Amino acid sequence: MPALPKWLGESANTVTFDRQYLLLAVAMYTIGLIMVASSSMPVAERLFDNPFHFVVRHGVYICLSIFIGALALMVPMSEWQKYSGYMLLAAIVLLVVVLVAGRTVNGSQRWIVLGPITIQAAEPAKLFFFAYLAAYLVRRREEVMENIKGFAKPLIVFGLLAFLLLMQPDLGTVIVMFVTTFGLLFLAGAKLWQFIAIAAVGVMAITALAVFEEYRWRRITSFLDPWADPFGSGYQLTQSLMAYGRGELTGQGLGNSIQKLEYLPEAHTDFVMAVLAEEFGFIGVAIVLFLSLWLVFKALYLGRKAISKEKYFEGFFAFSIGIWMSFQTAVNIGASAGIVPTKGLTMPLISYGGSSMIIMTLAFVVLIRIDHEIRLQSIQATSKGGRK
Repeated sequence: MPALPKWLGESANTVTFDRQYLLLAVAMYTIGLIMVASSSMPVAERLFDNPFHFVVRHGVYICLSIFIGALALMVPMSEWQKYSGYMLLAAIVLLVVVLVAGRTVNGSQRWIVLGPITIQAAEPAKLFFFAYLAAYLVRRREEVMENIKGFAKPLIVFGLLAFLLLMQPDLGTVIVMFVTTFGLLFLAGAKLWQFIAIAAVGVMAITALAVFEEYRWRRITSFLDPWADPFGSGYQLTQSLMAYGRGELTGQGLGNSIQKLEYLPEAHTDFVMAVLAEEFGFIGVAIVLFLSLWLVFKALYLGRKAISKEKYFEGFFAFSIGIWMSFQTAVNIGASAGIVPTKGLTMPLISYGGSSMIIMTLAFVVLIRIDHEIRLQSIQATSKGGRK
C-alpha cells in the first residue's frame, strides 16, 4: 500500500494537507463526546447500572475511527476509483445480509452483529455507493450529459439499494442517497428537464411510500401537529421542542437538561441536538451549524478545485460528501426542531453510533486525501517548472 510523504518534515512553504479538516474533526469529536456523556447518563444508569456506559463506548468508537481513518489516509484516490465497483458489491452484500441475519431494534432490522461488534449496514452503503457513482460519472460523463440512458443507469443501481434499504425499513437513508445522487448528477451536467422529470417521479415515489405505510404516515401527521397527541405519536417531538424552548439564547448549562432525564427518547442518538440546544441554547446550536457549514463549504470548494485540475473522480467524490453531510445535518437538526418529519438519521460526528462515526470519519479522510493529492501535484509541478 503506498505511503504518504513525510509530512513532519515539510516546510512552511510546502504544506501538503489542510489542517483545517483536523481542527474541524477534533472540534466535532469533542462536542459529540461531551454531549453523548451529558445526554446518555440517565438511561445508561437505568439500563446498565453504569452512567458512563455509552460515553465509554463512544470514546472507543472515536479511537477506532481515528485508527481506521489513519489507515485509509494512506490509500491513494486512484485505488478508491479502481475498486469502487467492488465497494458497491460489498454494500449490496451487507444490505442483503442484514435482511437475512440482522438484529431487529424498534421494529427495524438494520444491524449486523459480529460478537461485540455491531455494524449498521446502511452507513457503509452510502459511502461506497457515492464512490461508485463518482467513478461512473468519470467513465460516462458525456453519456450522462447527452442522453437519458446515461442518466438512468446509476438510478437503476440506486433503485436496487433503495429497495434493500426499504426492506429494513430505512426511508431516511434512502432520502439522503436520493438527494445526493441527483445533486451529483446535476453537477455532472445532466440536462435540466431530465433532472426535473426523474426528480418529480422520485418525490412522488417517496410520498407514496409515506402515505401507504401506516407508521410513516403517523410520523408525518405527528410532525405537522405534535401537540394533537402529545403523549402518543407526537410524544418524542413535543419533548424535543420543550428542550429547544428551555434552551433560549445561552442554555441551561452543561448537565442541566431536564428532557434527557428519560423524557426524551433517543436523547444521545438521533435527538442529541435537542439536548445540546437545551444546555447551550441558540448559541450552542449556531456553533455546531457553523462547524458543519464550514465543512460542507470546504468539501464543495475542494470538489470544484479538483475538477479544475481535471481530477474528476476526486471532484465528484468531494461533491457527494459535501451534499451528503449538508443534507444529513439539515434533516437531523430539522427533525429534532420539528421542521421535517423524524427520519432516524444521526448528526455527523456528534451523535452516538459506531458505524456512523467510522463512516463519517472515512468521509473526512477522503477529503483530506483529495486535498493532499492536489497540493502534492501542484508542488511537483512547481518543482519541475523551477528546474527547467
